[in-house]
Amino acid sequence: MNYPALKVNLAKLESNTRLLVEKCAARGINVSAVTKVFCGMPEIAVAMVKGGASYLADSRIENLKKLRVFNIPKMLLRIPMLSQVEEVIEYADISLNSEYKVIKALSDEAVKKGKVHQIILMVDLGDLREGVWADDVMDYVDKITKLEGIKLIGIGTNLTCYGAVIPNEENLSKLVEIANNIEKKYNIKLSIVSGGNSSSIYLVEKGTIPKGINNLRLGESIVLGNETAYGERIDGTYNDCFTLCAEIIELKEKPSVPIGEIGVDAFGNKPTFVDRGIRKRAILAIGKQDVRIDGLIPMDEDIIILGASSDHMIVDVTDCKKDYDIGDIIEFRMDYGALLSVATSDYVKKIIE
Repeated sequence: MNYPALKVNLAKLESNTRLLVEKCAARGINVSAVTKVFCGMPEIAVAMVKGGASYLADSRIENLKKLRVFNIPKMLLRIPMLSQVEEVIEYADISLNSEYKVIKALSDEAVKKGKVHQIILMVDLGDLREGVWADDVMDYVDKITKLEGIKLIGIGTNLTCYGAVIPNEENLSKLVEIANNIEKKYNIKLSIVSGGNSSSIYLVEKGTIPKGINNLRLGESIVLGNETAYGERIDGTYNDCFTLCAEIIELKEKPSVPIGEIGVDAFGNKPTFVDRGIRKRAILAIGKQDVRIDGLIPMDEDIIILGASSDHMIVDVTDCKKDYDIGDIIEFRMDYGALLSVATSDYVKKIIE
């Protein structure tokens, strides 16, 4: 095997997907499985489809193109750019929207292509990322329903991703109320009321998610087994569906504090060091160009991560029970940010198991 490598356990990923799909289904909720953290690789997304996801969702058109092989609806999560309207109509069945100018452009392109594009209108409930204000929703819907090439199939919201606002019964009930008002005023049925992402899972588990929320867009809860409102583990899920493997290329005893005047490192930061005396230090063939170092958790709990440059990562193996040698592989679990960076790196081989 070539290293560094990202190992993917499809059986565990499928198990996580199925468990969450079943938890949500018990509350009348279907799941949009978010594939962006692994760049929409169809070899990995297959586990989510087998696990029962109703939709595949991604922020990038480039990734949705890869997912064409699956016969379930594809959802574009990031608000479309005007410059990519043609591709949105071609590769996304559904897109999340908050700007009428973009929605009108999507409609025009859909008409040109002889299609009707489905959209979810995003409502900002206080997190201050994408979405129209609740008071403006009806004005938007009034204009959207007049467009030939667009079908409004739902409304949604995003919480925690920017402003870290926790989804709760109050703000999600507001979303349900808005959906009910739209259906009543325009005599239409919205098939999707999307109550956010993995931060809403804790409400599903408590049984307090408002009735009427029927879709969640789940990424981290599937790939890492975490709910993201309070950062708790979800019982019954695996947190090691993805494992980073890096090879030792140098192993020496050295001081724990550099010798000489300290300036700035390769990234313009002035580092600080803890003096632990002479320590056994391993250099791994991976660096900040490949992974967000502070999001790594060594499988060997006795390893201390000291830091990294672009291409070298330094760890302290002095206290390890294993007697590491040149060529040995050290494995890590990752948080969401680290996994995102590793999956994006062309220098990290992806191994599907």
